[in-house]
Amino acid sequence: MPRNTPPTFPAAARQLVALGERLRAARRRRRLTQAVVAARVGVSKQTLAKLESGNPATSLATALRVLAVLGLAQDIDQLAANDELGRRLQDIEQPGPPRGRAAP
Repeated sequence: MPRNTPPTFPAAARQLVALGERLRAARRRRRLTQAVVAARVGVSKQTLAKLESGNPATSLATALRVLAVLGLAQDIDQLAANDELGRRLQDIEQPGPPRGRAAP
């Protein structure tokens, strides 16, 4: 029975398509076929094609393995690395005097 994939917001769908295009371009620059990369990743050629087309049903694990095969595994470390909003929210929760005022 096929899994139900939750709907993807339009902005996220565009990001997935852009990621797929970048992965396809990286594969082609290395002169690798979909069949070769799929075999190295351990997925079918159809699954790789879905990832390259931006299909939201492909797993993150598959994307990580494709990055590894392409020699781009370190790129994943940049995702959410600079959480400026989260750090600001965390700072707000810090105990102490309110910001902008000196302690009495």
